[in-house]
Amino acid sequence: MKHHEISRLEALSDAVFAFAATLLVVSLEVPHTYPELVANLRGFVAFGMTFAMLILIWAAHNGFFRRYGLQDSRTVVLNSVLLFVVLFYVYPLKFLFTVFVNNFLHLGPPEAEGAAGKIVRISGGDLPSLMIIYSLGYVAVFACLALLYAHAWSRRAELDLNAVEQIEVRTWTRHYLIFVGVGLFSVALAWAGVGIRVGLPGFVYALLGPFCWWNGEVGAKQKRQMAAKLAASGA
Repeated sequence: MKHHEISRLEALSDAVFAFAATLLVVSLEVPHTYPELVANLRGFVAFGMTFAMLILIWAAHNGFFRRYGLQDSRTVVLNSVLLFVVLFYVYPLKFLFTVFVNNFLHLGPPEAEGAAGKIVRISGGDLPSLMIIYSLGYVAVFACLALLYAHAWSRRAELDLNAVEQIEVRTWTRHYLIFVGVGLFSVALAWAGVGIRVGLPGFVYALLGPFCWWNGEVGAKQKRQMAAKLAASGA
């Protein structure tokens, strides 16, 4: 892995991620009564899930720039789209996880009352639309990451990537395309109204585990074979 100095593009991106995290925090009003405090604590799980998702995206974004450090116009455009989607989907993401916690994990009432009497309501008929909104945002984020890695592949000569590193960039591209594919599958299920009662459009994200494991194994095998081939040839 090639490491690079932090660029202005990365510094701006980190500031945007920090702002997105701040939006999550400021959305929690300071409780004025004990019942409001209890209501805020009930929302802690949903807040934690949203924050974890934000950190996952940041880590994926940071991994790309630590590896390749590209700053050309295409990278700037793709990075800008990714940051826009992250900012735009912070509140819908938190809303989705709040609904999930309250309705599926039963850690709160179906109508979750937060600080200042704010209510989070969702009807069964709204669930497909909610999952479509979430999944499209999810697809957009990871499509940007897949396109960034595909762009790095197209600039492999400029980046001076060796044969093993070229396999790695292809593996990461497939990795994020798997995320995109699962997200689109969720959209299709929600659009068709399949398994809405049991939350199937959400649970299909569990497919990421086996598919990403398979991709990692394929990539690791290819790198071992290439490393052995290079060692045998004395390269």
